[in-house]
Amino acid sequence: MDERRHLPAGRKAQLATYVAETGQVTVGELAERFGVSIDTVRRDLDQLSADGVLVRTYGGAVSNSTLARSDRAVDQRLSLQEQEKEKIAALAAELVQDGATIMINGGTTTLALARELRQHRDLTVATNNLLIPAALPPTAIRDIYVFGGAVRSLTLATIGPVSFRGAPGGPDLDISCDLALIGVGAISADAGYTTSNLNEAAMMQEMISRAARVAILADSSKFGRRLFAQVSELGAADFLITDAPPPADLRDALAAGDVKVITA
Repeated sequence: MDERRHLPAGRKAQLATYVAETGQVTVGELAERFGVSIDTVRRDLDQLSADGVLVRTYGGAVSNSTLARSDRAVDQRLSLQEQEKEKIAALAAELVQDGATIMINGGTTTLALARELRQHRDLTVATNNLLIPAALPPTAIRDIYVFGGAVRSLTLATIGPVSFRGAPGGPDLDISCDLALIGVGAISADAGYTTSNLNEAAMMQEMISRAARVAILADSSKFGRRLFAQVSELGAADFLITDAPPPADLRDALAAGDVKVITA
């Protein structure tokens, strides 16, 4: 298409429709499809995001309807924000020290983290994510523990207490970890970290309470949104690891909570 033959309003309407139909797009894909420059697409996406038509992400955009389906199955979520998750996972892996005990919750960003631990050694990992044991590099692991409970087939994660029994019928063992790495569904200045499932939120809360340090893993499509159940206030975390700087209100709230933001 000839960029000069399209009025900006008409182009933005077509662009918005395409994002809504496709679900997730890159800036390069849109520039090629509509025959305009990368800078023009970026300006259009920024305006559409400000108008609430779509959600701007690093390198592209996601439709509101795609993000609204917070309980998508794992195989569907694996294809969303892949590059962003890989960048976040690489940064999160840098926080993990050899010999550490870590807790990792369910989700595809934390699954990407597990694959990034191949340079580590002597780790003890406790998780409710049923995909993580197979994803962890064998050379990195001393011990792996999976929390019991009901299995959510949609997310392939267990939902239950963050505990283990020392002996049949005996009391729960007191457990803790050096670092909890928690993927969340949404982050906002007023609601903190939230997720779509009540029982999952309770499990994530308990992981956070048992950790010496807490890192929240979330890509920028989660910013400024709230889901059903609060996991914690922003200040419960030591780090937020993400792919792009948060918007001003969230950035200020994180700073007030003494949360260090680490971006790719």
